Amino acid sequence: MKISIERSVLLKAVSQAQSVVERRNTIPILANVLIEAEGDTAQFRATDLDIEVVDKANAMVERAGATTVAATTLHEIVRKLPDGALVTLTDDGAAGRLTVEAGRSNFSLATLPREDFPVMATSEYSSNFSAPAPVLRRLFDKSKFAISTEETRYYLNGVYLHISESEEGKVLRAVATDGHRLARIDADLPEGALEMPGVIVPRKTVGELRKLLDDDDMQIAVSVSETKVRFATPTITLTSKVIDGTFPDYTRVIPQGNTRKLEVDATEFAQAVDRVATVSSERSRAVKLQLDEDRLILSVNSPDSGAAEEELAVAYNDERLEIGFNAKYLLEIASQVDRENAVFMFNSAGDPTLMREGNDLSAVYVVMPMRV
Repeated sequence: MKISIERSVLLKAVSQAQSVVERRNTIPILANVLIEAEGDTAQFRATDLDIEVVDKANAMVERAGATTVAATTLHEIVRKLPDGALVTLTDDGAAGRLTVEAGRSNFSLATLPREDFPVMATSEYSSNFSAPAPVLRRLFDKSKFAISTEETRYYLNGVYLHISESEEGKVLRAVATDGHRLARIDADLPEGALEMPGVIVPRKTVGELRKLLDDDDMQIAVSVSETKVRFATPTITLTSKVIDGTFPDYTRVIPQGNTRKLEVDATEFAQAVDRVATVSSERSRAVKLQLDEDRLILSVNSPDSGAAEEELAVAYNDERLEIGFNAKYLLEIASQVDRENAVFMFNSAGDPTLMREGNDLSAVYVVMPMRV
């Protein structure tokens, strides 16, 4: 195999591949990227057996062929090459070496046979549809902060993507929760998605997928089966196993009867929470909200390090309420708000609180209170 490829094109392909590769693995071939060249394209494929990413790039192919080489090493080399360089990759199968040449730089890397490289079995996808990148980006970006990191509750270690019923009709919905907070984000139902089975997309996949969704004009082809999900652009295909488990009935957690309404400027609120939380002890980081007629007092009282208080002008005309929250949770939820105002709906100091962006019901967040 011998190919020449422009450095920036190669860097983009290899960086996507190397981020999938597990740093610590017991199977040497899984540290490698599979390079396949034919026609006028080179394919770079990497996998950790749960996720597989294939990146196609234009290349001048002198000799077709395939080999595998350490993904991280190749990425580091290409990253350090001068911008605009033309990189030549030459594989010597007999010697088990891949030569990387650019200008006056020359590297010789050990290879492993391509036959050993595991290729993810293709599954029959029961549902295929396409969605604009910004729509998918919003679904995952706004929900991923609530993904649980508790390994024992593995079925919460991802974003539950499924078709659901809203007041407007059927929607494509993403839900994530860790038992302390919950995010529920809706998008218009893409054509052809109605029969899609609900799947839990793992945390790592959500992170990798983010790189495919940067281009606002891109249409992403989505394919879903009971065991796998695939997201594809014309040049990159990301295939992932889904979490084998049942996502809990999240609708029971979303409060229906919260009537006390607080409306506050989202940015001001987030900054104020951040400021008062500075004095609190790491462990609990509880912030107390005292609500009165059109004013909100945020306070933190930490016996070890001190106390802080800040007052905000807000829209609130219900009876007085004192309620406490984990500062980190409040900050994460407030930072999701794209609009000016955040609307909080309270019931009592012990009940879950609902938050939404202005009058928009397509993004709803729930956070559990803390004792303060």
